[in-house]
Amino acid sequence: VQLMESGGGLVQPGGSLRLSCAASGSIFSIDGMAWYRQAPGKQRELVALISNGGTTNYGDFVQDRFTISMVNTKNMVSLQMNTLIPEDTAVYYCNAWGIETNWKSFDSWGQGTQVTVSS
Repeated sequence: VQLMESGGGLVQPGGSLRLSCAASGSIFSIDGMAWYRQAPGKQRELVALISNGGTTNYGDFVQDRFTISMVNTKNMVSLQMNTLIPEDTAVYYCNAWGIETNWKSFDSWGQGTQVTVSS
């Protein structure tokens, strides 16, 4: 299963960005999708995750600034990020897990997309 991210870039503090991730391949079902991020010199951390039932979980640092949503029929997940601050600068990675058509489980990662918050 392959994941393709889009939507990263440079934004000024206080601005917004929307990240999207599309999953493709031999997918039978997706159980959940998530966004992680990794800043230079820091460990990868969870930004947000959503189950196929719509249950969401966010990192403590999000503080209601970000919203994750999933379009099950299109195997896509989006992350709307508002009120961005310089500390949000990182590479953002998409993650998806579920079942392939051969009935094997998968846990796939995207290549990452750079988000830079700077004036």
